[in-house]
Amino acid sequence: MKFHHIGIATENIEKTIQELKQLFNIKNISETVYDKNQDANLCMLTLEDGTKLELVSGKVVEKIVKKRQFLYHTCYETEDINKEIEKLQKLDSFLVSEPKEAILFKNKKVAFLMTNIGLMELVEQ
Repeated sequence: MKFHHIGIATENIEKTIQELKQLFNIKNISETVYDKNQDANLCMLTLEDGTKLELVSGKVVEKIVKKRQFLYHTCYETEDINKEIEKLQKLDSFLVSEPKEAILFKNKKVAFLMTNIGLMELVEQ
């Protein structure tokens, strides 16, 4: 697996973008999209050093935003999403969301697992 991005939960994507612009040199901001499969609004920021931050808002993150827990997940790229899911499940992780297409990633499959290091998203290359 290869690190892909950090997911950040937010109540308001546009407000968060403006705050992050004051902290980081942002070289790219994707269009904000609604993904019905994830039931979330999503936007990807790419920082000057190449780090990617995915901003996530909507019902899926409402509870954690209310608790002021903004670091939502880490995402890793994998060549075979099903193989990685099986590997992680053998390490006591459990599947939170089955593999499904994600609009922000040009309909590549993504899945979410709860692991010993927190919520992990897998995105198939």
